Amino acid sequence: MHTSSAAQLTTGSTNNPPETTRPNLRLINGGGALRQSLAEVVASLYPHALRLTRNVDRARDLVQDTALRVLAFEHTFTPGTHFKAWVRQVMYSIFLSNCRRQRRERSALSAWISDPVSWSKELSDETQPPLLPGLKRALDNLPAGFTQTVVLVDIEEWSYRDAATALGVPVGTVMSRLHRARRLLGEQLLQAA
Repeated sequence: MHTSSAAQLTTGSTNNPPETTRPNLRLINGGGALRQSLAEVVASLYPHALRLTRNVDRARDLVQDTALRVLAFEHTFTPGTHFKAWVRQVMYSIFLSNCRRQRRERSALSAWISDPVSWSKELSDETQPPLLPGLKRALDNLPAGFTQTVVLVDIEEWSYRDAATALGVPVGTVMSRLHRARRLLGEQLLQAA
């Protein structure tokens, strides 16, 4: 056992990948059974991380992030439970979070590629242009719940969820009202034409 306050632990034996691909774990202030268990388990995390990420660098980062997360949340570990399974679940959770973040980034990037100035456009406080008189009349002839739904979703461009929250109804009700309101509006506009 090391007596220094910072012990450098490397994973694995001679059968593991070369030194440049093996993750390192620096334990600050030695300490604790959980930290010792983590030092023993960290070598077995790398192959699993490599299978998940299929990339050497990302696998090392995933193991490092897992070790940091385990150390940060060591107080949540229940003694007597399977430590290695808990650590692997932490790693899998981090991996899934990273995948979700990458998907959001790709989505934002594709939006930016299709409209490069979209992020630089200033938000304006200008109101919507007035509705055409025929459309306004047709909208006013709809039942109140339908009118509110069309105004929120189609005119003010709210999401279904936000409109449902504002109206105090389920999202399915918003979708149903919107479908029927659009059909009624179409019929009224055709009759007026």
